[in-house]
Formats: sequence, C-alpha cells, structure tokens
Amino acid sequence: MSEQTATSLADLKDLVQGTPAAGEAAAAPVLPKRDAFGRSYATGRRKDAVARVWVKPGKGQIEINGRPQAKYFARPVLRMLITQPFLVADRYQQFDVFCTVAGGGLSGQAGAVRHGISRALVNYEPELRSILKKAGFLTRDPRVVERKKYGKAKARRSFQFSKR
Repeated sequence: MSEQTATSLADLKDLVQGTPAAGEAAAAPVLPKRDAFGRSYATGRRKDAVARVWVKPGKGQIEINGRPQAKYFARPVLRMLITQPFLVADRYQQFDVFCTVAGGGLSGQAGAVRHGISRALVNYEPELRSILKKAGFLTRDPRVVERKKYGKAKARRSFQFSKR
C-alpha cells in the first residue's frame, strides 16, 4: 500500500476523488430485464386497479384484457393517458403492449396501465428512467378512496340534522 500524506483539505480531496467511498460500489450499468420472447414485464397500480403489463418492440398496438385499447377505453382521455409514457420517451408506436388489468373503475385502470407501461419501458430501456421519472410516471399515485366512518353517511358526510 503506497503511503501518501495529505497536508491540506485540497490534497485530501484529490486522494479521495479517484476511488469510490468506503461501503460504496462503483456505479455499474443497469442491464435491461427481458424474457425469452424479448418482452419486459411490470406491474402498475392506481386506486384499486392492478395492471400486469408486457412491452415488446412492434407497431404500437395496445391490447388490454384481450381487446384493443379503443374498444376497452372508449373515452379519448383514457387512451391519451395510456400513450403518455411513449410520447414523453419519444417511443410512440415503437412498442406493442399486452396487459391484463383488474379491479377499480376505468379511470383507475387507465392509470394503472400507464404506471405499468412506464415501469416496463424502464425495464426494457433503463436509460429512459430519468425522462419518465421527471414526468412523474414512475411514481405510484397513493390517493385511494377514504373509508366510511361510523355515525356518518359516507366518509365525511353527516346525516341531515333535524331541529324538531
């Protein structure tokens, strides 16, 4: 082991910069996670909905529970929500998506599919992580329906007050 003496803080900084800190490994490149068919898998969640999403290179077809996206999500806003990760990552109509989604309503299911697509894209191309994270697509939306309390009509709504 070579002996080098540091006489000032600047010398100490020069010594430390070349080597990783103790207990810290050098940053290894993140490898893509793909199965034997060249697909990447991820799970997306929103409210009570859970989506299992597979992404593979293709022509941009999105199939949800065995139906095309236009048939499953009739509202254009929900279809737009699903394609947002591809538009932000500049990968529009470059990947085919197959997913199964269960639970919740249509809005929650669309949010779960978007979350799943974002996570699957990161598994397929790890360099997209910073772009999708900055857009907020990798964060699971924690908002869920508030539970009903006893003595109340709903979560917060009281029964109508009667003076007489």
